[in-house]
Amino acid sequence: MATPILLAWSGGKDSALALERLRAEPRWRVAGLVTTVTEGYDRIAIHGVRRAILHRQAAALALPLIEATIPPQATNETYEAAFARALAAAREREPDLADIAFGDLFLADVRAYRDALLARLGWRGTYPLWGEDTARLARHFLARGHRAILSCVDTEQLDARFCGRDYDAALLAELPPSCDPCGERGEFHTCVHASPLFRAPIPLRRGARVLRDGRFQYIDLIEADR
Repeated sequence: MATPILLAWSGGKDSALALERLRAEPRWRVAGLVTTVTEGYDRIAIHGVRRAILHRQAAALALPLIEATIPPQATNETYEAAFARALAAAREREPDLADIAFGDLFLADVRAYRDALLARLGWRGTYPLWGEDTARLARHFLARGHRAILSCVDTEQLDARFCGRDYDAALLAELPPSCDPCGERGEFHTCVHASPLFRAPIPLRRGARVLRDGRFQYIDLIEADR
């Protein structure tokens, strides 16, 4: 029998690629998604994507969603407590759950932090994309028919004009050499709106732009059919 596993879902391209890999592995059965959401803003933490779009993604994937809700400017301690509650809620629904997957690519310190936290909570981490060439992954994402928009850009690493751009071949060609093609160092974050994994695409339009903390450029992505 396949082992149940959760997926830490950010709403972005690496989450979609991780889900694709998990579903291709007969030993795994993806039991649900876990997403950190910032209260008040009602948006996916860091990515800045509306909660309503997150819910559309989960529905398009036909997967249950568990939200780890945190306040704005949450401390790491607050985040860990919210994450622990989300994992506990998932295990209440499915007692055999003990594994959670992440779309991390190569940052060893991030993986070590996750593994240490999970060990304290009695869980195990899985990293389906770990160590893969990020340029190749970016091309694979596009070739498979996934589509995404840059929802946030760290202007200390990448020009603000990239925020709101489609994640496509033209964008990849314009990225400076210092920028990882998958944005693994936090250069940018994405919102997936179409995918072979989705039952149907999510039509989006671009709304207002806002700069937060004098550094992070966001664009408000809005459901175009609502």
